[in-house]
Order: sequence, then structure tokens, then C-alpha cells
Amino acid sequence: MEIRYVVGACYLGRVLVAVGDAGVCAVLLGDSEEEMVGELGAKFPKARVILDDGGLGDVLKKVTGFVEASGAGAGMDVVLDVVLDVRGTDFQKRVWAALCEVPVGETRTYSEIAAGIGAVKSVRAVASACGANKLAVVIPCHRVVAKDGGLAGYRWGVERKRALLERERLLK
Repeated sequence: MEIRYVVGACYLGRVLVAVGDAGVCAVLLGDSEEEMVGELGAKFPKARVILDDGGLGDVLKKVTGFVEASGAGAGMDVVLDVVLDVRGTDFQKRVWAALCEVPVGETRTYSEIAAGIGAVKSVRAVASACGANKLAVVIPCHRVVAKDGGLAGYRWGVERKRALLERERLLK
């Protein structure tokens, strides 16, 4: 398997967009291209990872535009017009689908997401599914908060989560 990637900038720092045979398979946020490329390799250990600055410019532009609008696909005019390759277990996909139903500018607790997918006792598994998300902002795991409403962990940093939520509330 071959995965091509490109790195650009957005208000959250650096963004890496990776494309495999079936579409965009990863959107990663970070401060260092080297760290993000390492993370991409760890997520797809059997893939040959190749930088493709020239060939993925349009995809990068679409994804960064979406991120700049804070992933505002629901209830706003911004739609991500790329083919996605969402990889995960059936449970993870159920969690991620539920996350995509959370309106822009709103949050849900891990418990609410678990209840919403009919897995009330699976709060930790919901948190794990959020952590396994490879499509930052596209699958809005930043909209999940702790039971007390506080910002629980976010694999791309709590400050990025805070920035995303604040921006979504302003754009709502």
C-alpha cells in the first residue's frame, strides 16, 4: 500500500493530509512535520509513505479550508468535498458517525455519545475511539467533553481543542 501526503498550515498549526488508494485516510494536526510523518507511519505501518507536494495541492487546499472553517459542515456552508477513507472497527465507526451528528458549536459528553449509540457502559471505549480518530476536525472528536463539561484529552492537544470549540461557537 502507498500513502501520499502533503503538509500545510492552518490557524491550529501544521496540518498533514494523507491520501491512499481509497481517498483521504488521515488529517493530522501538529507543530512538527517530522512528528506528524512519524505518526502517519505508525498509523499505517505496512504502507509506503511518500511526500507528494505537487500532486496533492488541491486536496490540501480543500482540507485546510475546511479546518479554517473549524469543520463547520453541519449547519454552515462549508462542506469537505473530498473522498474519505475512514478506517476503523465497527464500534469506532459508530462512534465517529455519532460525532458527526453533533452540531457545530455544540458539545456532547462521552457518556452521551455512548448512550446515543446504545452502548451506555462503553464510555471508555468511546474515549478510545475518539483517540483513534485519524481524521482531525473532519470527524469532530473535539466536540466531546468530560462529564463536568471540561475539556478532556484531545490527541492533538487540549489547546487545539479549545481553539476549535471557541471558533465554532463564534461561527455558529
